[in-house]
Amino acid sequence: MSAQVQVKEQSVNELIARLQSLKKEIRKVIVGQEETVDQLVTAFLAGGHALLEGVPGLAKTLMIRTLAEAVHLKFRRIQFTPDLMPSDIIGTEVLEEDHTTGKRVFRFNKGPIFANIILADEINRTSPKTQSALLEAMQEFEVTYGGMTYPLDRPFFILATQNPIEQAGTFPLPEAQLDRFLMYIRIGYPTAQEEQTILESTTGRQSTSIDKIIDGQQIREAQQLVREVHISQDLVRIVSEVVRSTRPATSAVKIVKDFVRWGAGPRAGQAMILTAKARALQHGNLAVTREDISHVAYPVLRHRILLNFRAEAESVESDHITREILQQLLSGSRTNV
Repeated sequence: MSAQVQVKEQSVNELIARLQSLKKEIRKVIVGQEETVDQLVTAFLAGGHALLEGVPGLAKTLMIRTLAEAVHLKFRRIQFTPDLMPSDIIGTEVLEEDHTTGKRVFRFNKGPIFANIILADEINRTSPKTQSALLEAMQEFEVTYGGMTYPLDRPFFILATQNPIEQAGTFPLPEAQLDRFLMYIRIGYPTAQEEQTILESTTGRQSTSIDKIIDGQQIREAQQLVREVHISQDLVRIVSEVVRSTRPATSAVKIVKDFVRWGAGPRAGQAMILTAKARALQHGNLAVTREDISHVAYPVLRHRILLNFRAEAESVESDHITREILQQLLSGSRTNV
């Protein structure tokens, strides 16, 4: 075995151990929600943003805050409200007097977007104008104000939450912004045993402290390792076929032609490959499997498939479309390639 391979295996093993410790810290506070935590860490490793959706009381905000406490990065929370302005996120210029020259100059006062982890709490409660203030930051990792461009510190993550049932006073996220989220994660209710544990652990006097597990440099190294995970040409082709099958004009899947108005774009394929690589690495694999692809397809495509009115009338969701596509393209296939 070459020295280079040994170094890579050692790096992977150290990363897996660190990720297990990270999840252990989160579980000190969050009971259950194993799949949600895995998907959140997957988005973290892949270097993308995540949108968490769930009814009130399912610890969406607490989960993100706990993750932020377990990493050694700057964290800011932005509570999105109807009166929130873009300058409340990006920052604004203030007029100051230079005491040495006596002249007045404008200085850019940076907003809360200038952090490593941003919790965009209830993101759909603010206007599209304010929501769009995040677009450049999410895609280009920089902010432009007054003709000047300010780079954001890396790593940079936006973890947003929204409530699916209370629509009064909300503004649906524009499709262009939804597409910037690497994963759309849905949080379900806990099991009976998990709910009992939650009630027991949160109504007493015991407090929990969270240890710092990973820092920015280690996260950047982990993201580089993710990109080095191998994916075969066959799986790249399958990812392309899955994405193209979401588009009514090119799809051979009947449910797509019946219920889909617009399908996913190429960014969905990039997201599927990156998240599949991140999932494989979490399981100690240096090559992507079909299981990885099918696992990440749902949170990757969930917000990138635009359904028509017939789908809404017949209660067809994007996950139903994804399931049908995967069954037709992956059924009867081997798990590993």
